[in-house]
Amino acid sequence: MSDTLCQVRVRFEGDVQGVGFRYVTRNLAIALGVAGGVENLPDGAVQLVAEGSEDVLKRLLLQIRVSRLGPNIASEKIEWRAAQGLGGFYYR
Repeated sequence: MSDTLCQVRVRFEGDVQGVGFRYVTRNLAIALGVAGGVENLPDGAVQLVAEGSEDVLKRLLLQIRVSRLGPNIASEKIEWRAAQGLGGFYYR
């Protein structure tokens, strides 16, 4: 288990806009105490930026995949980075 804070950036592609993707993702993140945000991108993808422990962030990604959103995800591009001290959780 890793308690070190880190950041994950995920670009979700597929049928991910107009299906409640941001709303569900935000609720899952808030329930786990994750900071960051989720937003629609102009090209139809959704971007998640989240900070927390690596274990919690992996749990968040798993919960997104097994939620009702899972079938809408065609692909994910995941980048792990150092945490930047984000606070709260934005939704755009």
